[in-house]
Amino acid sequence: MKNFGYAAPKNVGEAVGLLAELGGRGKVIAGGQSMLIIMKQNMLAPEFLVDIKGISELDYIKYDEKKGLSIGALTTHRTIEKSPIIKKTYPVLSEMEDNLAVVQTRNWGTIGGNLCHGDPAGDPTIVFIALDAKLKIRGPAGEREIDIEDFYKDYLEVDLNPGEILVEIQVPPASPHTGAAHSKLMVMKGDMGIVGAAASVTVNPADGTCSGARIALSNVASTPWRSRAAENVLLGKVITGELLAEAGRAASAELEPPADVHGSSEYRKEMAGLFVRRTAEIALKRAQAQS
Repeated sequence: MKNFGYAAPKNVGEAVGLLAELGGRGKVIAGGQSMLIIMKQNMLAPEFLVDIKGISELDYIKYDEKKGLSIGALTTHRTIEKSPIIKKTYPVLSEMEDNLAVVQTRNWGTIGGNLCHGDPAGDPTIVFIALDAKLKIRGPAGEREIDIEDFYKDYLEVDLNPGEILVEIQVPPASPHTGAAHSKLMVMKGDMGIVGAAASVTVNPADGTCSGARIALSNVASTPWRSRAAENVLLGKVITGELLAEAGRAASAELEPPADVHGSSEYRKEMAGLFVRRTAEIALKRAQAQS
């Protein structure tokens, strides 16, 4: 690892100002669970690290019935997992976090650091895509918001300009009769998913048809993948077992996953379809249980 400068600003304004002053030579570090690994591998050699872990104003969970859920970027995975607010309003987030990594990582790693790392295998991103989340970003020019599915540009590359930091994740209130679920293929609990899927399904209680569907996959492309093909199979129809299988086949057909030591491209395609079917089925049952 190469030598680097270091500073720990005390608030967001100070952090943004310092990053603007560094002009692209600085990198933000929060928990460091992912970034330090790629620095040790010499995949990244920043001249300066701006450590924002101690900025307490970005560590919060808030819920408003009209606005939905707001999570500060420096909230830890463990805090999200254990939050009574999240268990009550968005239990799929708590379930996902419980299975994200070992407890030591969840205790120190932050949700913002995970999202900004840009790893297409990450679990939180696809759940937030299924929940239609937005990201609030602050930089020298002020604040902007972006749909989370537009945040990812390529492998380990996200839509953050020099001087900008992620400050908040915003999740809108769920529509009535909506269920959500997340699952992933892994060797052991807490492993990174070989393939992961997240789904949100809304059912019209009057006729039982699907009035809303959002489905996303992890570790099947260079960025998290939203499967509109699978969603379109379900929308406007009464969901049956055969329709779920068709949605899985539609998701699988549009993918060309990378191969690695954990699985071939063909294996990932097959598993992607299977996990879309299984995860959407769980989401559907949760939606129907509210009727």
